[in-house]
Amino acid sequence: MRISGPAIVVTLASLLIVVAVTLGIRHSYSVSTPSAAEAPAPQGTPIVQGSVIGKVLFADGDTASGGRGQTVGGIECNIQEMLAKHQHAHLTLFFDGVQAALPKFVGIVMKPQNQGCIYWLHTHDATGLIHIESPDPNGTYTLGQFFAIWGQELAPDDIAGHTGAVHAYVDGMAYQGDLRAIPLAPRSEITLEVGKPVVAPPLYAFPEGL
Repeated sequence: MRISGPAIVVTLASLLIVVAVTLGIRHSYSVSTPSAAEAPAPQGTPIVQGSVIGKVLFADGDTASGGRGQTVGGIECNIQEMLAKHQHAHLTLFFDGVQAALPKFVGIVMKPQNQGCIYWLHTHDATGLIHIESPDPNGTYTLGQFFAIWGQELAPDDIAGHTGAVHAYVDGMAYQGDLRAIPLAPRSEITLEVGKPVVAPPLYAFPEGL
């Protein structure tokens, strides 16, 4: 049977429409993206700023042998926060299996009329968050400097006056080196444990924006 010219045109047009629709459907599948509900949730226990994580064992602020306004380990105490470098690390302490709260206001010197000063390494609350706020954007700082500002011991057998075998972890991995040399890297999680039982280092989720 002979097919007329107009019929061929109609047939070809129909085929092109079917192909275009098919390609369009396939294209819509290829560019689809997961919804916000499908995004992975933050791992670890959320850190709620202003709260207390652990048992309160220490007084707020630095000890008498810690930072009182003088330069400590090359770190100054300024009348305002220095934010050329602004990062955060987290420190967890365990003594005989009991988690202890890192005190608030470590590295913050209070004086009358609010004329105190603040060190480049300090805490604002008892969550274990260490604030690293420095005038040097390339500055690097260590756990040893933080403990010196706090005025507490940091040794292989003594953590803040609690003596015994010390186990250290950095980002969940066992650490065998000099405790004072542990870097305060952005969002690093440092755990120090004295005595037994030795528990698995906890994992925390940093607050959004920190």
